[in-house]
Amino acid sequence: METLYSTVTTHKLSPHAKPITESKKTNLSSTFFSTQLFINKSKSNSPNNLSFSTQKRRNWVIGSVTEDREAVPVKNKLAEDQESRLLLNGSDEFQTLSPSEGSEEEQGDNDFDRLVSKAVNATIVLGFGTFAVTKLLTIDLDYWHGWTLYEILRYAPEHNWIAYEQALKANPVLSKMAISGIVYSVGDWIAQCYEGKPLFEFDRTRMFRSGLVGFTLHGSLSHYYYQFCEALFPFEDWWVVPAKVAFDQTVWAAIWNSIYFVFLGFLRFESPTNIYNELKTTFWPMLTAGWKLWPFAHLITYGVIPLEQRLLWVDCVELIWVTILSTFSNEKSESRISEASSKANPTSSSSSPPKE
Repeated sequence: METLYSTVTTHKLSPHAKPITESKKTNLSSTFFSTQLFINKSKSNSPNNLSFSTQKRRNWVIGSVTEDREAVPVKNKLAEDQESRLLLNGSDEFQTLSPSEGSEEEQGDNDFDRLVSKAVNATIVLGFGTFAVTKLLTIDLDYWHGWTLYEILRYAPEHNWIAYEQALKANPVLSKMAISGIVYSVGDWIAQCYEGKPLFEFDRTRMFRSGLVGFTLHGSLSHYYYQFCEALFPFEDWWVVPAKVAFDQTVWAAIWNSIYFVFLGFLRFESPTNIYNELKTTFWPMLTAGWKLWPFAHLITYGVIPLEQRLLWVDCVELIWVTILSTFSNEKSESRISEASSKANPTSSSSSPPKE
């Protein structure tokens, strides 16, 4: 028992415990001393060593941040804007409109407007055409009792001519104005089709302007001109017809072409300067162009056709001449407008791609 007690006591009070504690203290002291020595030594080092260690730590920090940014998916700014944006009606849904969708909508609107315009033009043409044909064919409607279709078609032209002569006697100026208005409208429509426009896609405003010129000016002025021409040459000799043709294709042609271009220019709301420039550039070409057509037509006008029927014959030839007049006038106007727009927007014209 005493031996066991002494053994335990000897173990508790063994001198080996003290060297371990002291060694730990010694190691701790030496570690602290080494740390202090390293810090002091680091303070005494050159700035290159400091920058190297600092740069190394910065590289480590930057690399860590970069890895974190790569690990987290970055949202698109547009998506964030869409998520944080509210519509005016209060909903939190936002739908973007891509350029292709916008252009498709604009193209759809243009196609719809074009379809509506085409339908209106078709209604005008078919409506007036149906009305004219119906009036011509039903001239003898009150006398159709027992008539065959052959008899209706046989007598319709003759009876329409009689009705036209009666209208000339009742109101000659208004009848000739109506004929000229119709002829100038149809002539401009033919001119637009000749320029390449589809049959039912013509410019209604342009056709209305041309018809207005024919109705208000050509019919009335021509009525009084032919009476004046008969009074100017009251002879029955052979030279009267060539003299009337020469006077018609110099004095009257120059006057009427000038009136036509000036009046159309005012209807297009153009300035007097533009109208004068257009008249100056087109006067001589139009006058000489008329010499290729009208002298041969007027040999019949002044040599064969009676005075009251001359305008009807002239209006039939006018279908060709109005096509030339309308083409000349609108080509000059459109070219001038395009030149003005190109001068106003030189950058857009220079940046436009070349045509293939």
